[in-house]
Amino acid sequence: MSALILHSHPEPTAFNAQLTQQATQTLTQMGYSADVADLYQEGFDPVERGEHYPDRTDAEVFSPLTEQRHAWQQRSLPTDVQRHVSRLEQAELLILQFPLWWHGPPAILKGWFDRVLISGGLYTSRMRYDNGYFKGRRALISVTTGAPAEALGPGGRGGDIDALLWPLHYSLHYLGYSVLPPFVAAGVQGQGYRYRDEAAFAQHLTGLKQRWSEHLRRLDAHSPLVFPGWQDWDSAGRALPLAR
Repeated sequence: MSALILHSHPEPTAFNAQLTQQATQTLTQMGYSADVADLYQEGFDPVERGEHYPDRTDAEVFSPLTEQRHAWQQRSLPTDVQRHVSRLEQAELLILQFPLWWHGPPAILKGWFDRVLISGGLYTSRMRYDNGYFKGRRALISVTTGAPAEALGPGGRGGDIDALLWPLHYSLHYLGYSVLPPFVAAGVQGQGYRYRDEAAFAQHLTGLKQRWSEHLRRLDAHSPLVFPGWQDWDSAGRALPLAR
């Protein structure tokens, strides 16, 4: 079994890095081979642009999806993109590890989606959702937040975490993954919240790491999130009426 951890945090000593290390250790103990793709450390360029495609099908107007399809067909993908595609193809489990910034993922992770998930290669008009390229594989988000867990529910001050993660979850579903329930490490900034001293805050972080290991060890017990599939839409993509 193989897992790819896509790590998206610029600070090597941050709590996100500790969670990635914890996941690597736990997965290894579970019999996985764990590959860590550290986007910041690798210097991944998240900006899709024409300069990435020297052999363009249209030199005048840059259409990202057109050039991605052309590069896939010609086997001329940018080197960094091809490396990430190959790592994805080898992984039976994909984990996205990142902090919640401005109610979403860091820009480098969004740019990874833009550049690596190649149109015409990893998805097409018919090869998506429950017919997706990665059908039969699993994906899981592990996210950290400064806000405490109590503030992340529906109508909460920090925003509904399920709604905030929905775009990423839906994109993973779009690719065919079975999307497992996320792990949310809340309250990772101690000042201003409930922790009276450094020792109490350190104990909280230790508990989060232990919960993350337990979450991983129970992978087979998690029921995937439920999304609509082709059978739920009409020919225009509108939701069909629910059966009575």
